[in-house]
Amino acid sequence: MSLKHFHFVFLFFAILCDGGFWLWTRLAPEQTAEMGIGQLGMIAGWTSLALIGYGLWYLIKKSRSIIV
Repeated sequence: MSLKHFHFVFLFFAILCDGGFWLWTRLAPEQTAEMGIGQLGMIAGWTSLALIGYGLWYLIKKSRSIIV
């Protein structure tokens, strides 16, 4: 597996984990409020969106100039 492909796999799992954490904080608000991590869920949601944007940028612009 090349470094470029590993980058895509790592981005996929990072987005999946951030999105899953955000979804958990939205589906169980009483638990997250009890633990005091409601704001972390919001940050994870924004981070997930930023990673999606970065992944698209990397796929469209950056990876075209990288050999194999």
